Amino acid sequence: MTTWNALLFNEVKYVTTLEGLQNIENALKGKANIAFAYVRAIGTPEHRAIMEAAFVYGTTYQFVLTTEIALLGSVGTEDVEYAHLYFFHCKPVVDWTQQCRRTVMEQPLTTLNIYRYIKSMEAPLLTEVAEDPQQVSTVHLQLGLPLVFIVSQEATYEADRRTAEWIAWRLLGKAGVLLLLRDSLEVDIPQQANVVFKREEGMPVEYLVLHDIDLVISHVENNMYTEEIREDEDDDIEGPDMDTLGIQDDEVAETVYRDRKRQLPLELTVELTEETFYGTVTASDSIVLFYAGWQAVSMAFLQSYIDLAIKLKGTSTMLLARVNCADWSDVCTKQNITEFPVVKMYKEGENPVSYAGMLGTEDLLKFIQLNRISCPVTITSVQEAEEYLCGELYKDLISYSSVSVLGLFSPTMTTAKEDFTEAGKYLKGCVITGIYSEGDVSILSNKYTATLPALLLARHKEDKVESIPLANTHAQDIIQIVTNSLLETFPEITVENLPTYLRLQKPLLILFSDGGINPQYKKAILTLIKKKHLDSLIPCWLNLKNTPVGRGILQAYFDALPPLPVLVVVNLHSGGQVFAFPSDQVITEQNLLLWLKKLEAGLESSITILPAQEWKPPLPAYNFLRMMDAAASQHSSKKGPECTKDTDVQEKDKEQHEDKSATRKEPTETLRIKHWNRSNVFKAEKSFRHDNKEL
Repeated sequence: MTTWNALLFNEVKYVTTLEGLQNIENALKGKANIAFAYVRAIGTPEHRAIMEAAFVYGTTYQFVLTTEIALLGSVGTEDVEYAHLYFFHCKPVVDWTQQCRRTVMEQPLTTLNIYRYIKSMEAPLLTEVAEDPQQVSTVHLQLGLPLVFIVSQEATYEADRRTAEWIAWRLLGKAGVLLLLRDSLEVDIPQQANVVFKREEGMPVEYLVLHDIDLVISHVENNMYTEEIREDEDDDIEGPDMDTLGIQDDEVAETVYRDRKRQLPLELTVELTEETFYGTVTASDSIVLFYAGWQAVSMAFLQSYIDLAIKLKGTSTMLLARVNCADWSDVCTKQNITEFPVVKMYKEGENPVSYAGMLGTEDLLKFIQLNRISCPVTITSVQEAEEYLCGELYKDLISYSSVSVLGLFSPTMTTAKEDFTEAGKYLKGCVITGIYSEGDVSILSNKYTATLPALLLARHKEDKVESIPLANTHAQDIIQIVTNSLLETFPEITVENLPTYLRLQKPLLILFSDGGINPQYKKAILTLIKKKHLDSLIPCWLNLKNTPVGRGILQAYFDALPPLPVLVVVNLHSGGQVFAFPSDQVITEQNLLLWLKKLEAGLESSITILPAQEWKPPLPAYNFLRMMDAAASQHSSKKGPECTKDTDVQEKDKEQHEDKSATRKEPTETLRIKHWNRSNVFKAEKSFRHDNKEL
């Protein structure tokens, strides 16, 4: 995830007392509306849905959150078993002694339901129409909410309008309410009908005779209840877990939600607080995970972090600790945590080191083990240098670093040594680096044919040492040289290492196999690599037994899974073309080189072209960036009032423009429409309190 996770600490105000909530409410009267949410605990799916909604609508509404049961009871409900969301209509309030009107969301707190709910709050409270109800459409129908038309005539217009406004408040978030002017209609409706009900777009409308408000409300709610039951029955047919699929908007969140009942041995790591953090990290070498309990990626990585603790149990002097930034935001702010999750290593006398590798157990374990030694390590003799290069000096670390890097410098090469030392510190935790600059350094430079200053790269798997000159090479160049040296010449592609090779921005030459590689094929490819014929490609192979997702990749390239092995060139970065080596030819050095030359000359046809598809959310309600762009074009760039504390509320006079997003799909000239602002209703509300006014 990006830095927005941390920024939400300022977007969402957490309150624990009724006084704190009232302070925020008073500060926003006449200025902005409030979305107030109760969740049972931080980190639940409902909490995550609220935080995502705040990410989108935080510039339009003030989001307030609580987990306090007592505070929920004071707002108006004692049902603490479920999460709740209230919309406080504070912007229309003109009397500072008046409480903001509150509308509760009655659907479960999912991202999609919250989106529908907020969009319905933004719609006009009441719309006047003078057209066939069958042809009328508003934003409510687009959100899956029905329409209720209160039929009016000129003689009773004022009374009907007040009644319609009262019904609109009762049905806010459940249905759209319109005042239908019978006298101006060009179509006939039944004379006795005083209510028209439109369930959804394209369905015939219902003409009803209902004589009090409660009957109208009941009719709408009963129809909504029927639809919800029908959806639940469909879910049961498809599977008991299908209802959770609509809750999460990505696979990580879905996995975390499904594993929510898994008990992690959190006692293997030390939970740090504001009181214990600084004392702990200064007293012992520590690895600290900064995470947010409500964020999916954090919770997924927490499982890997606990797996790491299990691996290191009883074998490491490094203390494994964690800070939940949802509870201790001040600690995370002071440690400059701007995204989640983040792992930092704290050692006495050194600046904290941030982990920048893959979010997995093995990569983090490598980072910890390679940080056991200082980098670059100072080598003091030729014999020690030889032990270093053959892997004997740090043989317990060779499994974590298949390449050892040794910098060779004469004693007078001060600037070159400083650049190498800077690069070694940057690469700490990724690879073992050493430096040798004694007077007899020429013994090593002569043995390995190296011109000083130079790098010696000891590849332990291949049992060879190669030299690279470093004349006029700066720290950043050394880092790039070493980073490239860590890449294998003919790697097995996995889910974990694929991003590393894709960064090279070259086409992939992939040999797909169902197990090991035919030695003849491997020899042919390695020979071409050695002769520099494959420098413009990334030669690699993929074992379908180790990486089953490869079957889906092949099916995307071919209509059906082809016989294995199969060799393809995939140009991901320009054009998306996929070329297949002829299946009737044997993979030999000569055949492969001839085929590649035909590709270069444009004489081969691609078997498919991969579409340039962007990753998109599964549902429009999850397209937060689009919503933010739309909101930015309709609202002032300045936010509503900031509330830094429950009792310290800052007031700002800048008002935000109300969202006038499309509530009609038809051209406006086809309807005679008048929107009644919610502020008008507040003025008339005191004179209209009875619930059962006749229509």
